[in-house]
Amino acid sequence: MAHEETVYEALDHAHSDEGHWAFGTGFDEPLAGVDTTVPEGVDPADLGEYCLMLGDDALVLAQRLTQWITNAPELEEEVAIGNIALDLLGQARLLLARAGSVGVLGRSRERATESIPDEDALAYFRDPDEFRCTALVEAENGDFAHTMLRLLAAATVRLAVLARLRESRDPVLAAIAAKGVNELTYHRDHAARWVLRLGDGTEESHRRAQAGAEAVWPLLADVFSATPTEQRLAAGGIAVDPAEVRGEVHAVLTEVLGRATLTVPGWPADAPPRGRLGEHGPELAELLDELQGLAREHPAATW
Repeated sequence: MAHEETVYEALDHAHSDEGHWAFGTGFDEPLAGVDTTVPEGVDPADLGEYCLMLGDDALVLAQRLTQWITNAPELEEEVAIGNIALDLLGQARLLLARAGSVGVLGRSRERATESIPDEDALAYFRDPDEFRCTALVEAENGDFAHTMLRLLAAATVRLAVLARLRESRDPVLAAIAAKGVNELTYHRDHAARWVLRLGDGTEESHRRAQAGAEAVWPLLADVFSATPTEQRLAAGGIAVDPAEVRGEVHAVLTEVLGRATLTVPGWPADAPPRGRLGEHGPELAELLDELQGLAREHPAATW
């Protein structure tokens, strides 16, 4: 976080082995050539549900970030935010494709045409109660400081989970996690740099950064609460119990806020994982109207 580097240089370094920035682009079938056999002893419905949890978090946060395009404070930041959103969209594509490969399509397939890929059916043709994302990613953006505090928290949680998922017994999840860790390391670093810049900047930027932290911290209440699905899969070496990453997440966020001269808000008590169970506020419905509108109006269209 201490080195001076333009956003363009950071993007180039973060993806120097790729030839493109956006994870998940450049191919038609996201799981082409990958063995998608469900590991022995694993319920496909559980595996699909877990992939929805991880995929929906990425998809919804990506959509929130794209709302900053043309609104970010700097042109370089628009490029950076767009790149982060594309990384998350690529992760979502793979995870939703994995969910589709084990048969978790439900009503989304009934609403979509047969020619639409599974990941698109899941992204564009599910209703809010079918989404499994947390409040942390679905909440409205707020101002730029608020967004950077939310991105810092979300990237820290997701990085801690995916780092452990590299050892998953499901080879697809393990491969997605191995790639995602590199991207999420950049996402967390980028957000942390902004938090430092804002928190230790002017009186106004400090005030806004502190207000962002106060708004984001309550959204962590259900992040570390496991659903029965997560508990079963974690016991079988497939998933990560989110409670396992609480200590790491607390330590990272406490360190960054301390360096940014910000006060760490009180950590909320654990709450039931309502978002993981399909219980959401009206803000998700509004976001999905924006995300899904074109696809639902023209379900047979290709572009």
